[in-house]
Amino acid sequence: MATARGIWTSTPLRQSLAMAALFALVSLVSLAATYVIVRDNTEQSLRATLEQEMASFRTLPNAAAVIAFVRSQSQTASPEDRILSYVLPGGLHVGNAALVSDGDGYAAVSFDDDAADIDGDYFALSANVHSGQMMIALSAEPIKDIQEAFLSVFLFSLIPTTLIVVGGGVLLARRSVRRLNRIDATLDRLTTGDYAARVAPMNGRADDLTRIGARIDTMAAAQEQQISALKQVSADIAHDLKTPIQRVSVLLNQLRKKASLDKDASDIVDRANEETDGIVKTFQSLLQIAQIEGGSPRKHFEQVDVAALARTFCEVYEPTAEETGHNLSCDVPDAPVFVSGNKSLLGQVFANLIENALRHAQEGAKISVLVAQSGGTAHITISDNGPGIPAEERENVLRRLYRLERSRTTPGSGLGLSLVAAIIHMHDGELRLEDNAPGLRVEIDLKEVGKNHAGA
Repeated sequence: MATARGIWTSTPLRQSLAMAALFALVSLVSLAATYVIVRDNTEQSLRATLEQEMASFRTLPNAAAVIAFVRSQSQTASPEDRILSYVLPGGLHVGNAALVSDGDGYAAVSFDDDAADIDGDYFALSANVHSGQMMIALSAEPIKDIQEAFLSVFLFSLIPTTLIVVGGGVLLARRSVRRLNRIDATLDRLTTGDYAARVAPMNGRADDLTRIGARIDTMAAAQEQQISALKQVSADIAHDLKTPIQRVSVLLNQLRKKASLDKDASDIVDRANEETDGIVKTFQSLLQIAQIEGGSPRKHFEQVDVAALARTFCEVYEPTAEETGHNLSCDVPDAPVFVSGNKSLLGQVFANLIENALRHAQEGAKISVLVAQSGGTAHITISDNGPGIPAEERENVLRRLYRLERSRTTPGSGLGLSLVAAIIHMHDGELRLEDNAPGLRVEIDLKEVGKNHAGA
């Protein structure tokens, strides 16, 4: 199920939000432009009405006719809608209200003592008609009505429509995010070596993501077949050559027992025997790696106390460290640290890493084995202050049969670290090669499990 964070950071939703924002912006600009046009037309209409009315007053023959017409119009015209005011030089004032200056503009004053105060905005026109000052004002209420109408459209049409578009985008994004999560999870499994991972057919109508998923499955199937064939060839070669080489070793041992061999010939036989033993160990390591990558040791997983395992191998290699002039220390908690795994293979991890440190670190070097636990994770660290491994070579040394240039004269097959990497990967752990400044620090993280009193 797609997480909320995954939805809100997904490309489909961002595109939907962008389209919703573009729709809202265009609609808002269109609505604003329409409002300005309608408002301006209404204002022009009000001003034209004022000019027409003023023209009708000017057509009257004299001031008496204007007074009579104003009085007749004032009886039916409400000051809230239309104000008529005619002031003669002698001070005579007729109309339904008067416009007087209040310092900030003009205020409308009603002639009716019982009427409420006149409040509002007006469009006014003033002119001299037959020696008197004629003023006509029309209420600006139509402009306010237009504003309220457009505000209602904005609140009850544009905003809900935008929210509906956003909601639809979220629903569509959920479907796309679920598909993208399936593709992402499959790619993640493929990059970690699980070549059996597949996106599988997706429900719903076929689209670009469906086609991408199908192509990933096709690529993964071809890659799985190639890797499987390569592993099988490696395993077959190692298995087929192991027996003949062991026979060569037996023959060399028989030759070594011949009494007629001189010292030089005997030394050559011994050296050939040592080389043969090294080849046999190499093939055994290759077969073991193939077996681990095949996943068969998972069937024998149990709870393993890596703290006790570390103490055991420190005790095993302590005499060797003393003989070679190395200082081997072990920092392990007294309490058990349980992980789920294969005890024999995890023991081989400790053995290979300690042997590598003893082999490559100079005499007098310090080798440390550390086991700790935090946050449900068992942390294993094996470090030394030897020559270390250059940063650019740390990925390479995890490959099979890869050896550093300086290590080609020392015993070994180049499979120790690759075997360790295969074992840790099989246990779903994490392996890191870090600089110990100086030397190499190998860090391993394994998922810790609760103690089972019946096992391990």
